[in-house]
Amino acid sequence: MLGFGPIGSAPIGALPEEVTRIAQSSQIIVLAHGALLIPEANVSEGMLVKTYADLWLQLARELGNDWTKAFNLSDREWEEMLAGAFKRDNFDEVILTPRSGDHGRDVIAFRKPMVGSIRILASMKAYSPSNTVPRSHVDEMLGVLTREPGGTKTLIATTSDFAPDLFAAPGLKNLVPGKVELMNGAKLQQWLTALTQNT
Repeated sequence: MLGFGPIGSAPIGALPEEVTRIAQSSQIIVLAHGALLIPEANVSEGMLVKTYADLWLQLARELGNDWTKAFNLSDREWEEMLAGAFKRDNFDEVILTPRSGDHGRDVIAFRKPMVGSIRILASMKAYSPSNTVPRSHVDEMLGVLTREPGGTKTLIATTSDFAPDLFAAPGLKNLVPGKVELMNGAKLQQWLTALTQNT
């Protein structure tokens, strides 16, 4: 159980009647501490996210203030936090992929301006501080990007950091950040903080 204020301490049975009713009808994702995302529809690649829930905003603020709480969230909760961050950052379409069979993509985010649309294939690694994302995962995501129709770039986010030898791979520096964006825990915290300013 997470310690994120009154909502975080309430079991599912103690959630407001409306949230419990919607949760039972499977219209929103409900975690042990509440809903992070509100869906719009099921699509072939997963769940199209309509918006983030109030709890997402509360957790994002808490994480901006205290990153030690990042390690209390599960892998799936972090995937939902990442999806909510894209939605909060005004991406036009955000898809949360299934827990299995996601082909390496946890979140797919589209931005469709008049010119220069972008389709990001994102991977979220909820790691402890001592566990870093290896170079092999960066290579894996670049492989996913090359096979994905319409994929513009990949983003790898982690609560931890990246392996020190990451840029020993020939040519990898040339792909950052144009083809692969690396977001370690410090950058992820900064992004969440920026997304929750003035609210």
